Amino acid sequence: MDEASNQTEKTVGASVLVKEYFCKMKGGRCQDLPSISWSGLLVTAIGSLAGLGFICLLAAHYRLPLLLPSFGATAVLLYASCHVPMAQPRNVIGGHLISALAGVSAFQLLGNSWWVIALGVTAAIIAMTVTRTLHPPGGATAFVAVYNGQGFEFILSPVGIGIFCLVVIAVLVNNLSSERKYPDYWF
Repeated sequence: MDEASNQTEKTVGASVLVKEYFCKMKGGRCQDLPSISWSGLLVTAIGSLAGLGFICLLAAHYRLPLLLPSFGATAVLLYASCHVPMAQPRNVIGGHLISALAGVSAFQLLGNSWWVIALGVTAAIIAMTVTRTLHPPGGATAFVAVYNGQGFEFILSPVGIGIFCLVVIAVLVNNLSSERKYPDYWF
C-alpha cells in the first residue's frame, strides 16, 4: 500500500468518526448501541465528575446556591443511562423546571406543611406526565422547593442553571464514546 493511499484512508476514517459524532447530537438512531464496556464506564465516570464537579465548583467559587440532591439522581440518568426516555433533554430540563414551579407554587400558596410537600410533589408528577417530561428526580426538586420554602428565583437558580450545565456536559461527554449517542431526541 503506498503512502498516498494510506493517507486517504486515514482522512476518510477521521471524517466518518467526526460525522458519526455530530450525527449522534441531532437525535434519532444512528446505529444500535452495544452493552456497557470498561470504556463506557470511564465515560460515565468522566461525565459524572465533570457535570457535578462543574456545578460544585461554580457553587463554591462564586458562592452560588446551585446544589440540589436531585442533581445526583439526574447525573445517574444522564451519564449512566443516557439512552432512556427519562434522561433525554426534554425530560431532564422540562421535568426539573416544571417540578420546581409546582413546588414553589405550592409553598407560596399554602405554606410549609407535610401535606403541602405531598401536594407539591403530586402536582409535579401530574404536570410532568401531562407534558411528557417525566423525570423522577424532578419529584425531589419539588419536594425540596416546598420543604426549604423556596421563592420563584429557585426555578432559575439553582434549578435552571444547574440542569443546563448537566445537560450540556452530557451532550459533550456521552458523544465522546463510540458506544453512546446523546440525545436520542431533543423534544
